[in-house]
Amino acid sequence: MANPMESPIRKIIHIDMDAFYASVEQRDHPELRGKPLAVGGSRQRGVVAAASYEARQFGVRSAMASSIAIRKCPELLFVKPRFEVYKAVSAQIRAIFADFTDLIEPLSLDEAYLDVTHSLNEGLTATQLAQTIKDQIKSETSLTASAGVSYNKFLAKLASDYRKPDGLFVIKPHQGLAFVETLKVGQFHGIGRVTAERMNQLGIFTGLDLRAQSEAFLSRHFGKVGKHYYGIARAIDERPVTPNRIRKSIGAETTFEQDLHTYPELVSSLQPLIEKVWSYCERSGVLGKTVTLKLKYADFNQITRSRSLPGWVSEKAILEQMTLGLLDSVIPLSQGVRLLGVSLSNLQEKDTPTNGQLTLDL
Repeated sequence: MANPMESPIRKIIHIDMDAFYASVEQRDHPELRGKPLAVGGSRQRGVVAAASYEARQFGVRSAMASSIAIRKCPELLFVKPRFEVYKAVSAQIRAIFADFTDLIEPLSLDEAYLDVTHSLNEGLTATQLAQTIKDQIKSETSLTASAGVSYNKFLAKLASDYRKPDGLFVIKPHQGLAFVETLKVGQFHGIGRVTAERMNQLGIFTGLDLRAQSEAFLSRHFGKVGKHYYGIARAIDERPVTPNRIRKSIGAETTFEQDLHTYPELVSSLQPLIEKVWSYCERSGVLGKTVTLKLKYADFNQITRSRSLPGWVSEKAILEQMTLGLLDSVIPLSQGVRLLGVSLSNLQEKDTPTNGQLTLDL
């Protein structure tokens, strides 16, 4: 007999809008429908903030330099982002979420976790709730969303990616372990390309390989996050859905196929990272005070340089100037650079009262 005092199995839904920015543009501009579309900067020196599914078929992805995207898809159309419109649509979608649960954790304008263990709509299963939410989003915004349903955040996120676009996939408690063990580690949410390559070098290629490792082994090779890897390899993720979640920092980094040796190379390579960090600020409505430059040399030694301001980094130009100033502090180089990273921390939502924004003379 089940113990009545046991906590019920959690029911988590992850909602992810399909090619959100690009889909909004195609919705509002019928002449763009069915065409490969990129939302972002100029064709010459911009960065792709979002790509339509027509563009993705050519290999165009977000955070890709415009010049590379055009080489992959010469017919690619560029439109400037309209973040105020995207924020307004996002507010519509979050209002829909609030009809079903009070436990909503937005990750960005276009995705969120919902804990529907104790839903405001009793009588509906989590799968029925997810389908109802998708239908309501389509009805009110003319946009499609993909939904993943499971008993924890990690699996719900994996599930929402499984049948995009306009998908709905469920991973039940008895399916979690088998689902995870068949995936390549690079498909795990939170394991990026560089970490996946490190795991491959250690003989870890699949979820089953990851599960074969001890927690001590993973912690030794990956630090504090090793404990998390140990858990998700076993389909375990106890993280709660946290409303009004604010990230502690925003970061972007890249590892180069060949080491960089010159100042112009470093400056050029920092531009898409700065763009990615600032795009997140725009999407999420946050500002920060501390900029950090991360640099890893050819011999794998890593350094960071940070600078904090009394006011907020309120413009991309300020973020760029601070980043390049930190770069200047490590020039001349002692050896080649294999990785660069940029992050912004001490974050706060834009709508929160502040002591004023800081503007630098540029």
